Amino acid sequence: MITELPSTYKAWAKAFSQRAQEFPLTPLPLIGGRIPEGLRGSLYRNGPARLERGGESVGHWFDGDGAILAVHFSDGGATGVYRYVQTAGYLAESQAGKYLYSNYGMTAPGLFWNQWFKPTKNAANTSVLALPDKLLALWEAGKPHAIDLETLETEGLDDLSGLSKGMSYSAHPKCDAQTGEIFNFGITPGINATLNIYKSDRTGKILQKASVTLDGLPLIHDFVMAGQYLVFFVPPVRVNLLPAAIGLSSFSDAMEWKPQLGTQILIFDRETLSLISRSETEPWYQWHFANGYMDGNSSVAIDFVRYRDFQTNQRLKEVVTGQIQTPAKATLWQVRLDPQTGKIQKTEELLDRDCEFPVVPQSQIGKPSRKTYLSLQRQGVDTTKEIYGAIARFDNQTGTLNEADLGENRYPTEPIYAPDAINPERGWLLTVVFDGNTNSSEVWIFDSQRLDEEPVCKLGLPSVVPMGFHGTWKPGIF
Repeated sequence: MITELPSTYKAWAKAFSQRAQEFPLTPLPLIGGRIPEGLRGSLYRNGPARLERGGESVGHWFDGDGAILAVHFSDGGATGVYRYVQTAGYLAESQAGKYLYSNYGMTAPGLFWNQWFKPTKNAANTSVLALPDKLLALWEAGKPHAIDLETLETEGLDDLSGLSKGMSYSAHPKCDAQTGEIFNFGITPGINATLNIYKSDRTGKILQKASVTLDGLPLIHDFVMAGQYLVFFVPPVRVNLLPAAIGLSSFSDAMEWKPQLGTQILIFDRETLSLISRSETEPWYQWHFANGYMDGNSSVAIDFVRYRDFQTNQRLKEVVTGQIQTPAKATLWQVRLDPQTGKIQKTEELLDRDCEFPVVPQSQIGKPSRKTYLSLQRQGVDTTKEIYGAIARFDNQTGTLNEADLGENRYPTEPIYAPDAINPERGWLLTVVFDGNTNSSEVWIFDSQRLDEEPVCKLGLPSVVPMGFHGTWKPGIF
């Protein structure tokens, strides 16, 4: 782990060169502006917070131990708490003072057959799902960890009354705001992997499951709910399972880009979870979808962030080193397809700016949504070496972009939309910002309709919270 950075390093590397420090439930100081009266609820964010142990760095950004930040907004102001998820692997390695387990980009230490005797560590570091009585820390290759909504105390693994041994729960569940239904999936590895699909009630309890066999062992990170359909894009990435299984290679290093396979499209009925269609199109890679919906003409429209290949994996691996050298531009695209055949009717690039982490308001998931919020590269920077320094709102109807450039050496996380509790026509955009100029982290709140104006509120955090992956907003009075 880098502790003293040469001047050639970009400022974002400071956030990863120091071990993230937990802090208890603490009143957050107001740095600027004021908290909107209609902003009441909790912001939760998850991400890798520890990338070094015993002098050894993790092999990939995805390997870092997960820590969750909660910011609670009430009439009395804002309070924050930041805690590592107390996974079994985290506790064992903390006691040992060194890494013990394999992970996405790591193999178990020692002789290669150690892989056979030690499970892969559940890092609980990717996303969160806020349920009525608990928070779930999500990591897609294992079961979720249940977390206390207020204190972030880890309560243990949760099978959601339906995850049997060997079943995992992805980091990107989709929630229907009207019905309360929650949909998600998990992959069971194998020479030909199994895609498991789950339907849960609003408490998270799994009510229905289905499965389908895949071709090889692909990497599927996200899916999309579009009206009555669940849609999966299976990119042409396959894990060479044997070296990964016996510990000769990490899963990341065993992944192969095979564009000749094309991108497979699987479409399921959300009521029965039955497979409706299976088709193939040109190769691309995607981590994340923005949204999907029926367009009124019996077609499905899907918005997502698209890469031309899988170089993004190498780029994300380099984050751990403090220096990124691999370019991997992603842009916002839309495809329209026939759900009965899976055939693509139209493909269009919506925004030719390097971007990621697209989100829509929770109330619009699976429905037509005019606004997409995302992270964006600043104009005029070296996009190969820099990470996202802006957030933006893209208007799907007009094709226009409303951008908040945070300025030099400031780095926002994925923007999270929070509806106003007083005025339903209004919303706020929340992001956790690492300021490399002051080596500090802050919570910035924007008017979602005026991102080109100053934030309406800035709150200070007691310690640096490194840039992570995903979060959520849970409305209500805390």
